[in-house]
Amino acid sequence: MTEETKITETLTQAQAAEEAAAEPVQTVEEPAAEKAETEAVQATEGPAAEAEAAPEAPVESMADYEAELNASLKQIHEGDVLTGTVIGVTDTEVTLDLKYYTEGVIRIEDFTDDPNFNVKEEVHIGDEISATVVRRDGGQGQIMLSRKEANDVLAWDRLQTLMEKQTIIKTKVAGVVKAGVVVYVEGIRGFVPASKLSLNYVENLEEWLGKDVELRVINVDEEDKKLVLSAREILREREAEEKKARISNVEVGLVTEGTVESLQPYGAFINLGNGLSGLVHVSQISEKRIKSPAAVLKVGDTVKVKVIAVKDGKLSLSMKALQDVAAEEIQEETIELPQSESVSTNLGSLFAKLKL
Repeated sequence: MTEETKITETLTQAQAAEEAAAEPVQTVEEPAAEKAETEAVQATEGPAAEAEAAPEAPVESMADYEAELNASLKQIHEGDVLTGTVIGVTDTEVTLDLKYYTEGVIRIEDFTDDPNFNVKEEVHIGDEISATVVRRDGGQGQIMLSRKEANDVLAWDRLQTLMEKQTIIKTKVAGVVKAGVVVYVEGIRGFVPASKLSLNYVENLEEWLGKDVELRVINVDEEDKKLVLSAREILREREAEEKKARISNVEVGLVTEGTVESLQPYGAFINLGNGLSGLVHVSQISEKRIKSPAAVLKVGDTVKVKVIAVKDGKLSLSMKALQDVAAEEIQEETIELPQSESVSTNLGSLFAKLKL
């Protein structure tokens, strides 16, 4: 094949290719369903496909509401004790969410007998309260409740627990009666004897009316509906703690004055002031042997003492230690005469001054 023939064939092939490219391309349109599916695939393969697909929302079922459904279908009878959450408080009533188809209402007169009770100060949204069903329909579809009646069932058990745990209770004196005052705890009327309201017997009880007090339950008698409380034990414990703290600051060797406050066969108790007192054992009262402290001391005497020991929150004192020190000081003293004087006590010098 000549060179000319090769060139001619090459030109013919190029022309055929150009004609083929110029012919219109026929396209077959996809069915609508297939087109939608194709677009959906393309969408997932687009930029959004780079991020993870959003998790599907959980499908709720009846099991998720089983507790609520069971609560709404439960049977409620008068006398039942129900526990609900406070969702409303007014001057006249407290509204509870009972997890039931309707709400529960406690009227103030059915809440407590405490005359000092202030519903808006003592009841708060979210509090849990137990009360007894007194009526299933209060006229507006509500369940009428009584906390007072529930207290007769539950409060005595709580009071028993408070007594066993020696819990300190804060309350207010609501009334004054013969030989004591009245308080309310857990809605139950309690009695505080005048002898247990303070460290000492309280003569004027009227001064305590309306005062805030801290008490412990000391007697619970559900059968006879008696509740007795006391503040004295709490006050004694605090006094003892304060005294112990003060004693811990006293140093051995301290010399101070005190007053004899009591005499016992084994020694004398000395009041040092500031709530402190100590014991002078009979062996530490005098250098001389004495049969009893009363032989040399009497109540009210002012004495000087020395702290000789601090142990277990108690002060041991001594009068004898100071007497020993005084004796040593006396023995160490010397009498010095003036050097200009001559000591002469002969009989001649004495008789010379006599007039016959």
